[in-house]
Amino acid sequence: MPRTAAPTLSSPIPRVADRDRRRTSASVVLRSVLEHGPVARSTIARLTGLSPASVTDYCARFTELGLIREATAPRRSKGVGRPHVPVDLDDSRFVVVGVHVAVPYTTVALLDLRGRVVAERELKHAGATEPYGVLARAADGLAALLAAAPGSRPLGVGFAAGGWVDRESGTVVEHPLLGWREVPVREALGARTGLPVHVDGHARALVNAERLFGRARGSRSVLHLFVGNVVDAAFATHDEVHHGPRSQAGTIAHLPVPGGTESCECGRVGCLQVELSERTLCRRARDAGVIEGVNPAHVVAAADAGDREAVRLLVERAGAVGRAARLLLDVLNPETVVVTEMGVAHRKDCLDALRAGVGDERAAAVVPTSFPHSVLAVAGGSVALDVLYRDPLAASPEAI
Repeated sequence: MPRTAAPTLSSPIPRVADRDRRRTSASVVLRSVLEHGPVARSTIARLTGLSPASVTDYCARFTELGLIREATAPRRSKGVGRPHVPVDLDDSRFVVVGVHVAVPYTTVALLDLRGRVVAERELKHAGATEPYGVLARAADGLAALLAAAPGSRPLGVGFAAGGWVDRESGTVVEHPLLGWREVPVREALGARTGLPVHVDGHARALVNAERLFGRARGSRSVLHLFVGNVVDAAFATHDEVHHGPRSQAGTIAHLPVPGGTESCECGRVGCLQVELSERTLCRRARDAGVIEGVNPAHVVAAADAGDREAVRLLVERAGAVGRAARLLLDVLNPETVVVTEMGVAHRKDCLDALRAGVGDERAAAVVPTSFPHSVLAVAGGSVALDVLYRDPLAASPEAI
């Protein structure tokens, strides 16, 4: 029997392994600076388990790239010895640009490396949701934001939307409420912006935002439930978001709601999305004389102004969201549940109703979104920021 040849230096296996190891090490170093900065290199080595020499090398590279900088005031260890010069993120140079396409409008935004919104605009669809027109208007909106911030250099574009979004191909496979099917978003936006484009579903994007910049930082497993016009979910464990084949994981729109009364276009009654969507909330609010239009924020404003019917509608909806979250909790058993829902984000009575729907045993694990005033902008930008923090040494060479 012929002997198996030993791997040689030209074998692709060790090169791939080395590349993965470098990417992982670079990621944990930059994440440590994000979470703990200003922070000494020696502290990063202790937190990450990497050697001081490796941490110094990565920090030097990040400084060259403009991702981090040395803090101005050195720190001494117990007042003796050589002072430690801590490092921190350099959030003055680079931005990511975010696009979130919702049913009534597109949000375009610039975010810094800490996930903070620097600039933001809403672009109304005005009934025109043809995909290439929407993406062209988004690209023009981003260009205007960048022109108004000449000191900011874009690292890439993050795109998020509801519906079925395939991260690997950069495609919106299906968004029934917009009428989109097989839209090559990465290709279309890349051609118009000249930047790297990263694409994902908005629930998964917001899981990444929560674990990088929000309340779920440090959680070993996170469930995110998004309740807007689209209702969907995402689940992450050990910092990895589950996508499933062609990124179909998290599709919960047609889960049955016991006692539901709303007719769904699928032919059934009581599907989760049609029961809880903002469209349904606004229709019920119009029927009750609370509002006249289709903006769910007006329902919240009416509740804040003391309208009892508006309060009832929002609290009932929050309780139903809690019962839906309880079903997902029973299946997935996450450490933290983050809910993005308009009433829950802005009213304590809605948060209380949500937690009551979940049940006393797990209520403390359920929290509202960390980004109540900028959730859609953060969703888009976080798609690109997740890519940066996973592989920081592959930041766009065009931007550098």
